[in-house]
Amino acid sequence: MALSGMTGFGRAEGALGAWSWAVEARSVNGRNLEVRFRGPPGFEGLERAAREGAQGRFQRGQLTVGLQAKRNEGQGAVRLNLEQLERYLAAGAPYVASGQAAAPPLDGLLSLRGVIEAADAVEDPQAQAALEAAMAGSIAQALDGLSAARGEEGRALAGVLGALVETIGSLTARSAALAEGQPLIIKARFEKRLTELAGEAASEERILQEAAAMAVKADVQEEIDRLRGHVDAARDLLQADAAVGRRLDFLTQEFMREANTLCSKSASGALTAVGLDLKATIEQFREQVQNVE
Repeated sequence: MALSGMTGFGRAEGALGAWSWAVEARSVNGRNLEVRFRGPPGFEGLERAAREGAQGRFQRGQLTVGLQAKRNEGQGAVRLNLEQLERYLAAGAPYVASGQAAAPPLDGLLSLRGVIEAADAVEDPQAQAALEAAMAGSIAQALDGLSAARGEEGRALAGVLGALVETIGSLTARSAALAEGQPLIIKARFEKRLTELAGEAASEERILQEAAAMAVKADVQEEIDRLRGHVDAARDLLQADAAVGRRLDFLTQEFMREANTLCSKSASGALTAVGLDLKATIEQFREQVQNVE
């Protein structure tokens, strides 16, 4: 699979007998895969089709699958589920008796899930099964549309992320070139400071020893090597045939850790400026990675 985003929308419609329906599937960013199904009373069994369909197509994101169905006027009948109505009344009775709630109006009770049912959905199991199978097919079509939309977002993200990775690589190369002058900068700075404090007593040998020790502490070669390795890893992930959002997110943290250390060890304004540009680019990369599955 190519790089995929986590934002998208898919829609499908269908009809069978007296029934017509529409399914909408949409998703936004999420650390894990979460699926919510919303459908009319009497079709709760379709939640399984929505969940299994989403799990077979996606690994991350907050998905909502909504089914709206209606029965053509004048066809079929409905029935009042008295058992379900009694359950609602029994559950609310203590609150009404204690004055914590008012007695529910009839229209409110009739709108509760399971109180009004389609007669054919209850009395004809074969018709119900056929209807749910057709609706499940529409759910699959809507999820396919959502998958295609997320794929389009992924292709756009791949270009953006690829450009940012190349910028990080270029800034890393500039950092490496500037870091080569760190020892001389440190030596000159320390020599000036020590001469100011010790005057003629400041020997060249001592200056070299102390400057060498400071240069070791300010050496950023390890950070630059790790940044180069992270750039290569990011390029590989952007070409991977798998969901890579979590790994890219982790890699972003590693990028930022090395950039912070580079800035803290910098002995020149030029290297610090490049380090700050590096951090800004990594932050842009991080923001875009949040959209990757």
